[in-house]
Order: sequence, then C-alpha cells, then structure tokens
Amino acid sequence: MIQDILIPFLLVGLAELGDKTQLAVLVLSTKTKKYASLLAGVMLAFILTDGLAILLGNFIANKVPMDYVRIGAGIMFIIFGITTLLNREDDDDDGSYQLKSPFISGFALILVSEMGDKTQLASALFATQYDPVLVFIGVIIALFVLSSLAIFVGKVLMERINKRTISTVAGILFILIGVSFFL
Repeated sequence: MIQDILIPFLLVGLAELGDKTQLAVLVLSTKTKKYASLLAGVMLAFILTDGLAILLGNFIANKVPMDYVRIGAGIMFIIFGITTLLNREDDDDDGSYQLKSPFISGFALILVSEMGDKTQLASALFATQYDPVLVFIGVIIALFVLSSLAIFVGKVLMERINKRTISTVAGILFILIGVSFFL
C-alpha cells in the first residue's frame, strides 16, 4: 500500500524536477506576489491532467493527437515569452510587472504544457499497476512539493536579482521552452 504512493511520488518527483513545467512555475512566480493564487491554479491544472491520465490511462494518449497538444503548448509559451518581453518596456521603475491573474496564468500554462508530458503518461502507467487513488495522491503530493519549491525560489530571486534582468531572462526562457515543443 505505501509503495502505491511512494513509488509515484519519488519517480514523478524526480522526473518533474527541473522540467519545463516547473521552470514555468518558477518564472510565473517572479511576476506576482499572489503566490497562493498561482499555486492554486497550477495545482488545479496538475489535478485535472494527471487525474484524467490516471482515470483514462492510455485512452487519452491514443485519442488526442499529441502533435496538436505540443503545438498548442509551444504557441502558449511563446506568447507568454513575447508578452513578458513586451511588458518589460511598460515596467515600473523597478522593472517588474504583475500577472493580471496568477491563477488563470498558472492554470492555463500548466494545463496545456502538461498534456502528454512524460509525468502524465507515467501517472497513467502507475495507475495500471497500483491503486489509482493512491497513485493520484503520490503524484499530486510530488507536484505540490515541487511547485511550492519553484514558487519559493521565484520569490527569492525577485528579492535578490534585478527585476529587469529577470523579466528579460523569463521572456527568453518562455520562448525557448515554446520553441522546444516544435523540435
């Protein structure tokens, strides 16, 4: 029973560490002070994508063309990157700007980018071998811990690094992640 939670927790946690979705959460966290709202949006997206993967298993992977999902995710990241770079010119004196809705931004970006991701597929596979409810608990705990850590790191970065530099790096990083979906 404990392995039904522990194995998905450890393996999804390790796979997601440094993944594009965690980098996106980190970057988004540098654009808001509403960290709880951002975390709620991110976690709702993870709950939906991984929950559906666990419930539907391979059905999603076989019926939804992953090329379309990847293209949509790539476009969304590129739009976030361009918006970040363009908003840099409208920044306050300290070079920062705030997300209009951290919940929606986090939810939308993670929902699209997580579809067909390796951790979502791993969650579906774990559910075929272990108790699906316990797999879901293990996966969501891992994603919550990593997302909370990414938000904390983003908050610390905003306190220590020039905000204009962070905005520039964030915009470029979003664009690079977006382009990576097409490769």
